[in-house]
Amino acid sequence: MDASCVVVGPACEARVGATNIGRPRQQGKARGVAGVSSWHLRVFAVVVGFLGCLLLAASLLMSAVHQMQFRSGAISMSFRGLQELKQNFARKEQAEQIMHARLLEMATSDSTKNESDGESFELWEEPYKQAHKWKPCAAKHSLADEGPSENNNGFILVSANGGLNQQRVAVCNAVVVAKLLNATLVIPRFLYSSVWKDKSQFGDIYQEDYFVNYMKSDVQIVKDLPPHLQSLDLEAIGSQMTDSDIRKEAEPSEFINLALPVLRKNGLVHFLGFGNRLGFDSVPAHLQRLRCRCNFHALKFAPEIQRLGSVLVQRLRGVSAMQTEMDKQLFGGNMLDGATTAGGGLPSRFVALHMRFEVDMVAYSLCEFGGGEEERRELQAFRETHFPALATRLRNTTVSPEEQRSLGRCPLTPEEAGLILSGLGYDHRTFLYVAGSRIYGGATRLRPLTRLYPNLVTKDDILSSDELAPFKNFSSRLAALDFIACASSDVFAVTDSGSQLSSLVSGYRVYHGRGRAPTLHPNRKRYAQILSEEGGIEWGGFQKRVRIMVDEYKRVRARPRGRSAYRQPRTPGCMCRASGDGSIDF
Repeated sequence: MDASCVVVGPACEARVGATNIGRPRQQGKARGVAGVSSWHLRVFAVVVGFLGCLLLAASLLMSAVHQMQFRSGAISMSFRGLQELKQNFARKEQAEQIMHARLLEMATSDSTKNESDGESFELWEEPYKQAHKWKPCAAKHSLADEGPSENNNGFILVSANGGLNQQRVAVCNAVVVAKLLNATLVIPRFLYSSVWKDKSQFGDIYQEDYFVNYMKSDVQIVKDLPPHLQSLDLEAIGSQMTDSDIRKEAEPSEFINLALPVLRKNGLVHFLGFGNRLGFDSVPAHLQRLRCRCNFHALKFAPEIQRLGSVLVQRLRGVSAMQTEMDKQLFGGNMLDGATTAGGGLPSRFVALHMRFEVDMVAYSLCEFGGGEEERRELQAFRETHFPALATRLRNTTVSPEEQRSLGRCPLTPEEAGLILSGLGYDHRTFLYVAGSRIYGGATRLRPLTRLYPNLVTKDDILSSDELAPFKNFSSRLAALDFIACASSDVFAVTDSGSQLSSLVSGYRVYHGRGRAPTLHPNRKRYAQILSEEGGIEWGGFQKRVRIMVDEYKRVRARPRGRSAYRQPRTPGCMCRASGDGSIDF
């Protein structure tokens, strides 16, 4: 029998029939029986071959299903998170919240028909020629740096409030204050918040020993106070200082004048609720370097966060191997190779979007978002409960939501964020990772964004319940996963300039991104002006204005006065710039 019959089934039948044409019908009884037997054998072979083909095809299909990566077209149904919302969208479509229907329709049409133009607007790059001239320098010591003194003035205690990112800022500022006051820093404590509801402490989020060892040449850091100081009533002896005692973004001289005398007297100062208390412009370069050393080098996430974060990033990229300098900084030796991804190949690109459209931001903004009287009552009730002072002030004053919007004070809705990405040229195939998922309005608000970007995911879509179980009820550890995904993304898009996550991730990408980690940041005031003219604007005009708006922010420049070095680390002490002759300016 032809060897091809094992694979091709039906074609074999034709060949079997053809072999019998022109033979004598009978050549004796024995030959007749032999012919029948031969025919039966051939039919049997055909049937076996056909069944073999079916089994082979089924095997290949099952193998393809098992090897299918997360990125192959639509999101795998094995992921959860937003899947329930997406399954309900069809039923809730008539209730979706849309504020810019005309622009959304044009964006939807353009996103699906102009796929060939997808790379025309340098979507995935910084202005590299300018950005690559800046190099990370905070790991180096300058001549002004001195090691910790043996005979210091005492101990600094810090109790940091807020969430993950506010606490990170507090830790780095505390390192500088300890150096400034020639004191020993006790590893900061994190206050429990009724909002964040997270009992995590420093060692649950960061690597304590690494932090202490990395900073030991600059500041002496210990894990606990000496026993003889642990029982002191710090408030009673006047060693406790709150945010009301130290101005926001205070100059170093304020700490020297207020805290140093207390430290010398009692041997201990406790900064309670230590927020953003240290400024930027008044801090000398060697102390600025110390702050950047802490933020960009000394704070490494705990191993369990690094490992799960690496799984998250690998699945988003569709590859299993370490790829970038950013990975080395984020994961160290805890980057998992081959972590539940199928095969190698080139990494796939994804955009990370951080939206501040939670109910607290929406309520505090005093803006309106098309929800009518029901929305007004709901937001006012939230203010009464969570922002009583603001609610009281509103009873005596009139605030115009329209004026708030024209001044750029309204958080962008998911729809408005999607219109920016679409205007820039990201088409409907773009994979979009959304940091956090507590969107005010839920599915009805998210629907316009998922219409533009069906490949939209959060960490809950990508990681299984079992993988996330150790992180549940620990908002800071979950926020750390978002930090990692946003820092590792090919493009990071933000909608709110005041967010600590946006600020810290943007700066981390500038510092470690080697000039290849762009951040998209709209000017909300200018964007509000563009949207106010949507009735007469055509899609091409909208695209042009949005691109100019975003491109202006991507310009490479040194940190402007008054801006955070955490967000814009191109500043003396943090990053160095190559001069025209090839030397480095520190």
